[in-house]
Amino acid sequence: MRVNIDEEACVGAGQCVLAAAEVFDQRDEDGVVVLLQAEPPAELGEAVREAAVLCPAMAIHVED
Repeated sequence: MRVNIDEEACVGAGQCVLAAAEVFDQRDEDGVVVLLQAEPPAELGEAVREAAVLCPAMAIHVED
């Protein structure tokens, strides 16, 4: 699994962090997503996919 984020699209809603805190964080200054693991382990796959679905800006892209 490979995760890509679009920082320009991110609106800082934080749903990704709530769904997969091991993979996503937010910048303190503006709340924009920070990708902690571009290739997370398989056991985090479900949480990462949920984060992508929950993202209101569709700023998270997951490739298998």
